[in-house]
Amino acid sequence: MKAHRSSSTSRQPRRLALLAGVIAGLAVGVAPVASAGAATTPPPVTPVVSASASICNTTASLSQPFLAWKDSNYYDLVLGGDFETSVTGWTLAGGAAVVAGSEPFAATGTLGAHSMYLPAGSSVQSPYFCVTANEPSFRFFAKNDSALAGLVVEVVYQTPAGVAVAFPVGSVTATGNWVPATAMPTGAALAVAADKSGSAEVALRFVALLGPSQIDDIFVDPHCK
Repeated sequence: MKAHRSSSTSRQPRRLALLAGVIAGLAVGVAPVASAGAATTPPPVTPVVSASASICNTTASLSQPFLAWKDSNYYDLVLGGDFETSVTGWTLAGGAAVVAGSEPFAATGTLGAHSMYLPAGSSVQSPYFCVTANEPSFRFFAKNDSALAGLVVEVVYQTPAGVAVAFPVGSVTATGNWVPATAMPTGAALAVAADKSGSAEVALRFVALLGPSQIDDIFVDPHCK
């Protein structure tokens, strides 16, 4: 992974404030964002993992998992985002755990056997991975296990100073059936512009509100056609 440049540290507060405002504006058009009353706890500062998301010249792992829902974009699975193997690097809090049962659409190409369960008040955060301006959005599958359940979805950025900053980008109020969530913005192009290095470290964080939910098969769109 590239070494972070300390010379940009002093500019980070203003850049991050601008980034937060623009991402919030993008999120309004994507999915409802949780109200201030449902504010989440600060994101954990988990170690940065150099697991780069796909870019347009590395297409071996790309697929069209949401084609059945008229989304013909190509996507790449987030590291460990199918929850079928180890969740090393993921940060689980408040009782979040891998459980039996997967989304039934075999979006990864194979029907899975596990998903992530989030009881009320819990959260799960992916490992940090490197994105470029080519990764504008992400999608996943979700299922809410009670009428009160709902998820707040956040993007967490790792600044050059090593500070984790979370921005809410959407919410999910799915039914008791597995459904694909609406595409949500990573804000990667803006983060890369703020970082000035050509890439940025990002993680995805899911926070359960008043009831239990499940998530599965988290994909990033590298904007390839």
